[in-house]
Amino acid sequence: MKRLSTALTWLGWLLPLTAALAGSLSSTLAMASSANLSPVDLVVVMKSERVLYLYDHGLIVGQYPIALGLSPIGTKREQGDDKTPIGAYTLDWRNSDSRFHRSLHITYPGKQDRAYARAHGVPAGNNIMIHGQPTYDSRVRTGDWTNGCIAVSDAAIDDIWARVPDGTPIHIYP
Repeated sequence: MKRLSTALTWLGWLLPLTAALAGSLSSTLAMASSANLSPVDLVVVMKSERVLYLYDHGLIVGQYPIALGLSPIGTKREQGDDKTPIGAYTLDWRNSDSRFHRSLHITYPGKQDRAYARAHGVPAGNNIMIHGQPTYDSRVRTGDWTNGCIAVSDAAIDDIWARVPDGTPIHIYP
């Protein structure tokens, strides 16, 4: 009986410790797995499919579901239109202190975007990002909900953040 009691005491102590270590190890391995992957050389967004792809030398190496601006059809033309731009841009800087977990800046507006806005007498808008979920509340977002940005899960932006260097091209298609 004493052996059983001793074994149960050890199990009572060992099981929570094992579970804690396993959880910690899986988190560490997940971060290490994306950190050990080679950087990607192209990001492609297919708006109609609501998917963001990471490419490395022509091969898809990552795929993430996305949410777009509240008015997702067509390209961004002016500030406040809630559209996500279509075109070829660059991911040029990042914000680790974003209101949306983390964010990567897209170089919208480009030269053509600014020319269109100027010709129509409207501001083109700016600060279009790929970002995670809001840090200011815990509401679950579904469907398209941004003001023109490309939103992904926090886990996805962590992976994208680790794999996409500044200066990476991004092509956004309808």
